[in-house]
Amino acid sequence: MSRTNFIERTLNRFARAMAKALVSERTAAKPGLLQALDPRVRLIGLLVLVISVILCRRLEAIAALWLLAVVIAIASRVSMATLALRVWLLVFVFTGLIAFPAIFLTPGDAILSFANLSASAQGLRTAALLILRVETAATLTTILVLCTPWTHILKSLRNLGVPVEVIAILAMTHRYIFLLVDTASQMFEARQSRAIGRVNTSEQRNLTSRTAGVLLGKSIELSHEVYAAMVSRGFRGEVRLLTDFRMRFRDYCALAIFFCAAGFAVWMGR
Repeated sequence: MSRTNFIERTLNRFARAMAKALVSERTAAKPGLLQALDPRVRLIGLLVLVISVILCRRLEAIAALWLLAVVIAIASRVSMATLALRVWLLVFVFTGLIAFPAIFLTPGDAILSFANLSASAQGLRTAALLILRVETAATLTTILVLCTPWTHILKSLRNLGVPVEVIAILAMTHRYIFLLVDTASQMFEARQSRAIGRVNTSEQRNLTSRTAGVLLGKSIELSHEVYAAMVSRGFRGEVRLLTDFRMRFRDYCALAIFFCAAGFAVWMGR
């Protein structure tokens, strides 16, 4: 395997990571259902729905909340392909691996026997409940992130009483992740422009370890510079925007609908 192929794959992964962030920014700028609401209403409403998903015990109620999340996503002009690839498929694979043993370990009415193992109807329902619950909660939170700029989420959290230290950590982490990805992309691009010939597996490992070490040193130095630059410009953890949040009649109506839907789902899912 050539060094060029290795670096190209790394660059492509960095490019995909940046493209996902751009998709989120473009979705938040589109005219849609959630985009027309106050960011605080989006945050509270979708988190209330997530809490209702956690409290529901019936598969039918959680499925109804999942359908509601899909309807909200469509009305907010969120790409179904994005949800399918970034949420539904990944959640199904990882949660399915965790829930799969419950099909055979949960006692109940056997529906399928294989060797010394028997799958029960109760185990199948338990696994489906776990997968659907995680799918629905992940869908709702992803919709919130896609339809709301990160700075608006931070300001909404601050307005709801989240400590300023938590806001500062979230703001710095979000900003620094993209800064780190951009730095790593530049390093690999510089390495690619100087790559000649083929390298063996051991040299590839050495290249990776050296690059990781240099990137770690750069990240530590850069973190101090970024923090000093933000402090010198008056950053104290408070999120300040040019536009102020303002509740309107439709925001109050939407908030009431969110709470009614969540309460009805919890009542039906008892």
